[in-house]
Amino acid sequence: MDLEAIKQAVVDALEDIKAKDITVLDVSKLTSMTDCMIIATADSNRQTRALSSNVQKKLKALDVPPQGVEGENNGEWVLVDFGSVVVHIMQAAVREHYSLEELWGGQRPAGAKPRMATHA
Repeated sequence: MDLEAIKQAVVDALEDIKAKDITVLDVSKLTSMTDCMIIATADSNRQTRALSSNVQKKLKALDVPPQGVEGENNGEWVLVDFGSVVVHIMQAAVREHYSLEELWGGQRPAGAKPRMATHA
């Protein structure tokens, strides 16, 4: 299955369970570990687990099983690794704290506060 189809299937699965602030980042020029990161916000531990489960179910139906899943027990930050696409499902406070978008060259979701100011 091609990268674009995997990305769209992940986004669709996240939207099915009402994930917020879904961000798709092309990181292929920044790392050899993956081509794309998809980051989404969940409102609760229960929703992070439901989002993770739905993403895995939808992609498994397309014959794209995850290579690894981390964080489902805790539910604050669940990572689902499909190789070329890595999905991060985070509660809002965790997402704001780690600010993966800024680390990987994207932009912070609308309405999120900066972690710290930089001085020139």
